[in-house]
Amino acid sequence: MEKMRYNRQTILPEIGEMGQEKLLQSKVLIVGVGGLGSAILPYLVGAGVGEIGIIDEDVISISNLQRQVIYKTESVGKSKVLEAKSMALSLNPNVKINAIEEKLNSKNVLQLFPYYDIIIDATDNLNTKYLINDACCVLNKPFVYGSVFRFEGQVSVFNYNNGPTYRCLFPEQDAQSLNCNDAGVLGISVGIIGMLQANEVLKIILQIG
Repeated sequence: MEKMRYNRQTILPEIGEMGQEKLLQSKVLIVGVGGLGSAILPYLVGAGVGEIGIIDEDVISISNLQRQVIYKTESVGKSKVLEAKSMALSLNPNVKINAIEEKLNSKNVLQLFPYYDIIIDATDNLNTKYLINDACCVLNKPFVYGSVFRFEGQVSVFNYNNGPTYRCLFPEQDAQSLNCNDAGVLGISVGIIGMLQANEVLKIILQIG
């Protein structure tokens, strides 16, 4: 049954059964299960990434549903990470999902990050992006960055194989930056950026591309 689940990707010569085993042995942490996280999570789960942590303290609001498409109208008011975990396990019950109902902060970041191989920034908060970057530098963890502004977005991989960090690109925080709540955003833009982030994660795990 499991071979059939992943058949369409394992027949790719660049992946094969060895690549699938790499996916199954990988541990990935998604920081935030809003718009970006909603696009990232299903594809990592579908691909068979063995263990995925999701951390977010937020609950679902009606205004989220325009872009956070893994949630349902009847889920409004419920925990994002618990609803996301339920969705993920219904898609692939063989992966392990660690739902963490907390906000990432300077206290828990150094407890959580060492356990995971790759960190994914799926937030829209600049303070958190710098926190993710700095912790990844300390712990030598790669992190996959994503950001969306209205109709456009950015994706990058930082701190990979001693490569550039987020602070190399943005040394100082821009206090004038707006988040989705203030600037507005097209839902499909968030989905595209999130899926590109998921693609970068798979490339890192599989060491291809």
